[in-house]
Amino acid sequence: MTTHPVTVEVNGAVYERSVSPRLLLSDFIRHELHLTGTHVGCEHGVCGACTVQLDGDGVRSCLLFAVQADGSSIRTVEGLATGPDLHPLQAAFSAAHALQCGFCTPGLLMTIESMLDEMSTMTEPEIRETLSGNICRCTGYQGIVEAVKATVARNEQEGR
Repeated sequence: MTTHPVTVEVNGAVYERSVSPRLLLSDFIRHELHLTGTHVGCEHGVCGACTVQLDGDGVRSCLLFAVQADGSSIRTVEGLATGPDLHPLQAAFSAAHALQCGFCTPGLLMTIESMLDEMSTMTEPEIRETLSGNICRCTGYQGIVEAVKATVARNEQEGR
């Protein structure tokens, strides 16, 4: 079987692997790098559970091959917290009880976090539009919306 070299930076660390050309980025992250926070749900790009940030943009890792990410910077949910300190969005999710089973949470966090940098202020309709590509079967989304609103308000207060 033919393999291809892949070099990526994931959460600040550089990884070099030789992979099958058909290996999905989600499987590369989970099985080659052992970062299991990236969840695989539908494997069709619909549910958003596998969302990671590729060069700063939220992408569905189940729709990309690992070789397509060669030379890129990837951020997974494991890269949000700084040591024992939660990322402000993670802390807001906890405070707003914005998760139940937690399966969708990593994808939601990565989707929202990538949008926070682009939109310094987000209205509730914009938040809901941003969330529309991520399926959560447990929460009803209200806690998630409240967590995002709290994070946006905190960012505005801190001048971000």
